Amino acid sequence: MKKNIKKNYSKIGILGGTFDPPHTGHLHISRVAAKKLKLKKIFWIITKKNPVKKKAHYNKQTRIALSKKITRNDKKIFVYFLENKIKSIYTYKLLEYIKIKNPKSKLYFLIGADNLKKLHTWKKWKKIVLYAKIAVFPRKDYSFNSVASKKLSKNEIIYIKTKKINISSSLIRKFWLH
Repeated sequence: MKKNIKKNYSKIGILGGTFDPPHTGHLHISRVAAKKLKLKKIFWIITKKNPVKKKAHYNKQTRIALSKKITRNDKKIFVYFLENKIKSIYTYKLLEYIKIKNPKSKLYFLIGADNLKKLHTWKKWKKIVLYAKIAVFPRKDYSFNSVASKKLSKNEIIYIKTKKINISSSLIRKFWLH
């Protein structure tokens, strides 16, 4: 059984999303983040529903089970569903919760350049950097240039250089599930 979220590690990466379904791209950025940022743990936080997307294809329990299955051989990745504990679907509330549970840990919020492009539209997005440094990964057809990247300081955001993985949950659903 993987450990509880209430333990202090020196550095924690947080990758949130619907994971509908989880895939090798999620694993890739988690492993690159662990290596480049020297993370001790990576929390995959499954959301019931992304506030800016349509209903998830798979139900929450299936997405959690698939995420645990794909990460079972990676000792640094822990899968959680926390919305019931946090009583919120918003990222800034999630990061606040994790920071309260791990006050001595340095948090890194892991996102792709596609999410960076929309970050400024997220609920209270500027509060994210109160709790975590944002680590942005390249995505095909997206640049690191965005409204958020122009408003955040160099201390609040880091751009990770790595190969672009041309896979996404929506591509998987489009080609394999329909």
